[in-house]
Parts: sequence; structure tokens; C-alpha cells
Amino acid sequence: MPNYDYKCADCGPFTHSRSMAMSGEPCECPECGQSSPRAFLSMPFVASMEASTRIARATNEKSAHEPVTSKSLGHGAGCSCCNGKPSKAMYRADGAKTFPSSRPWMISH
Repeated sequence: MPNYDYKCADCGPFTHSRSMAMSGEPCECPECGQSSPRAFLSMPFVASMEASTRIARATNEKSAHEPVTSKSLGHGAGCSCCNGKPSKAMYRADGAKTFPSSRPWMISH
């Protein structure tokens, strides 16, 4: 979420982090609680954030409304739980996975 500047009539300017959808709405002053209109004192802080911070904030914003579920991710064409076909994988006693009916030269992959 970007930071926006607001100007309280009594306390002066302040900065608040909000979603872009709420950027045009007035914000309460942190000191007196009065509704304050947005002021254009500086550019929004989105572009100068580190990429990791920007991605984390975007993920948090999205997850509030669209949580990631296994159905939204999809399992793909080879998924045995979705298409009803059993998996060709077999597991040895030591836990190694093998595909006896598939390409034997690709066992290690």
C-alpha cells in the first residue's frame, strides 16, 4: 500500500499508508481525529519502495480478499487426485521414488 499525504486544518500535514482504492477518501488525523482531506505534498511512495516490500504489501492486500486455496492453484493434468487416475510412482523401502512402468533412464529425475 502506498503512503499518501493528508492535511489536517488544526495539526498540519501527516502521512498515512492506505490502499489505492481509499486514496481519495478523507483520513482521520492521528493526533486530533478530525477528518482531513488528501493533500498533494509529495509523490506517492510506491515507486521508491524496495521490490520485496512492494511485493509483500501487494500479497497482503490480495490475500485479504482472495485467499490462495488448492483449487485456485490447480493441480495440473498429471494430478491423480483431480483426474481420478492413480499415480505411477512407487516408493522403495528406503523412501526413494521410482516409476517402474515409465522410462527407466529417467528414474533419477
